[in-house]
Amino acid sequence: MSTTTHDTTNMRTVYLLTAVAALGGLLFGYDTAVISGAIGFLQTKFELTAAMKGWAASSAIIGCIFGAMGAGWASDRFGRKKVLILTAVLFAVSAIGSAIPANLTQFAIYRFIGGLGIGAASMVSPLYITELAPAKIRGKLVSYYQLAIVLGILLIFFVNSIIQASGDEAWNVEYGWRYMLGSEVLPAGLFLVAMFFVPESPRWLTKEGREQEALAVLSSINGPDRAGKILQEVKETLHEEKGTLKELFAGRFRKAIIVGIVLSVFSQVQGINAIMYYAPEIFKAVGTGTDAAFQQTVIIGIINVLFTFVAIGFVDKMGRKTLLLLGGAGMGISLAMVGWAFQTGWTGYGLLIFILFYIACFAASYGPVTWVVISEIFPIKMRGVAMSVATFALWVAVYLVTQMFPILLESAGPAATFWIFGGMSLLAFLFVWTQVPETKEKTLEEIEREW
Repeated sequence: MSTTTHDTTNMRTVYLLTAVAALGGLLFGYDTAVISGAIGFLQTKFELTAAMKGWAASSAIIGCIFGAMGAGWASDRFGRKKVLILTAVLFAVSAIGSAIPANLTQFAIYRFIGGLGIGAASMVSPLYITELAPAKIRGKLVSYYQLAIVLGILLIFFVNSIIQASGDEAWNVEYGWRYMLGSEVLPAGLFLVAMFFVPESPRWLTKEGREQEALAVLSSINGPDRAGKILQEVKETLHEEKGTLKELFAGRFRKAIIVGIVLSVFSQVQGINAIMYYAPEIFKAVGTGTDAAFQQTVIIGIINVLFTFVAIGFVDKMGRKTLLLLGGAGMGISLAMVGWAFQTGWTGYGLLIFILFYIACFAASYGPVTWVVISEIFPIKMRGVAMSVATFALWVAVYLVTQMFPILLESAGPAATFWIFGGMSLLAFLFVWTQVPETKEKTLEEIEREW
C-alpha cells in the first residue's frame, strides 16, 4: 500500500511540474495565434499591403528567432527556471504594448518583444520537462507541452471570436483587435507567479555542481533509491562530454544536430502556421462571412486539441517515428486536396473538411512529436545550446512561411500555394523514413550513447 501511495505522490509531482512548465506552451500558442483574429482588422486600420500584412503577422516570429538563439546560452548559464520567468515578463509587456500602438512600427516592436518570449519558451519549456520526466513517460509529458500550445491556440480562437462578435466591423477595426492582443496579459501573469513555485532542472543543477539540490529534486520525482542511480548516470554522462558546440557539428553528434534542424524545419514548411495565423482570412477569401469565418477557426482549434490527445496516447506506444510517418502522409494528402478544392472552386464546407483533416494529422504527429524528438536527441552538456540551434531553425521556417504566405496567395494563387506545402510533406516523409531514429522508452543517457 505504501509503495502505491509513494508512486502516486511522485506522479502527482511530475504532472504538477509539467503543467507549470507547459504554461509556457499555452502562452506560445496564445501569442502566435492571436494574430489570426487581429490581422484583418489591422489591415484595414493601417491600410496594409500584402507584404506589410505579412510583416504584421511575422514580426513576432523575428523575435522568436532571436529568443530561440539566446535561450540556449541563457538556460545553460543561468538555469531553465530563470529563463522561463523572463519569458513570462516578455509576454506581459508585449500584450500591453501591442494593444495600444499608434502605428504599424510600434505594433511590430511590441510583437517582436513577445516573440522573444515565445522563442525562448519554445526551447526551454520542453527542455525543462524532458530533464524532469521519467524515461517511461517522457514522450507523453513532452507531448503535454504541445497540448498546452494547442489549448492556447483554442483559447485565443474563442477569445477572438467573442471579442469580434461584440461589435460591428468599425468597432473591431478601432478597438476589437486591441482587446484580442491585450488579453494575453492574464495568462502571462499566471505563468509568472507559478514559475516561482517550481524547482530548477536537476540535470542543470548537476552540471553546475549543485548535486544535493539535484538529488532533492530527483528524489521528489523518482523516490530516494532511484534518484541516486539517476544522479550517478547524469554525472557519468557529464563527465564523458567535452561540451563544445564544435563537437556537436563535427563529431559523433553531427547527425543528431542535422536531424534536429531538418525535422524542425519540416515541421513548419508544410504550412501549419499559414493556416493557424490566417485561418479567418482563408475562410473569408472563399466567401464565408466574418462571423462564420471566426466560428470555423474555433472548430480548427478544437480539432487541434482533440487530436493532440492521440499523440499523447500513442507516442510512447507506437513510437515517435511511426507517428511522424503516418501523420505526415495524411498531411500531404490533405494539402493536395485543399489545393484541388481551390483549383476547382469546391470550397465552403468541402474546404473546411480538408483543412480539418490536415490539422488532425499535424496535431497527432508533427505538432507534439517534433518537440519530443528534439528535446531527447542531444547530449546533456550541450543540450540547451543544441536545442537553441534546432529551435532557431524552426522559427526561421515559421517566419518564411508566415511572411511569404500572403504574397504567394496573391502571386501564385491558393491552389499552387497549398500544393507547394504538399510537396514539402513528401520530402518530410522521405527524410523521417530514412534519417530519424526511434527513441521511445530509452533514457536520455542511452540515446546519447547510441550517437
